[in-house]
Amino acid sequence: MKNQAYRMAMLYDFYGDLLTARQKEFYDLYYNDDLSLAEIAENYGITRQGVRDIIVRAEKTLEDIEEKTGLIQRYHRTRATAAALRELCRQFQARSQALGDDPQLDDLCQQLSQAIDDLERE
Repeated sequence: MKNQAYRMAMLYDFYGDLLTARQKEFYDLYYNDDLSLAEIAENYGITRQGVRDIIVRAEKTLEDIEEKTGLIQRYHRTRATAAALRELCRQFQARSQALGDDPQLDDLCQQLSQAIDDLERE
């Protein structure tokens, strides 16, 4: 269940602005404010089923967009690659220190770290 909630949060963070105002509102109330379908329905004067339909439609829209764009998958791959590159840079720096500091290697690692920072900001 936590995995599903995390996925829904990621989908909303990436693509939420593409939903209708009502879909965004109900989705936010359901997932972020943890209101039940019945509570949302009561607050808006519609049926519980009506609320569920709107949320299910919003979920489907978000899933479809992710399927077409793959931005979230790409985001996770980029983060994993950046972490691996940071670890390699750390190992290079440790090796450089063990062999007697090499200013060129330190400079290259600093450049690599800066490139990773830039990649993560995008």
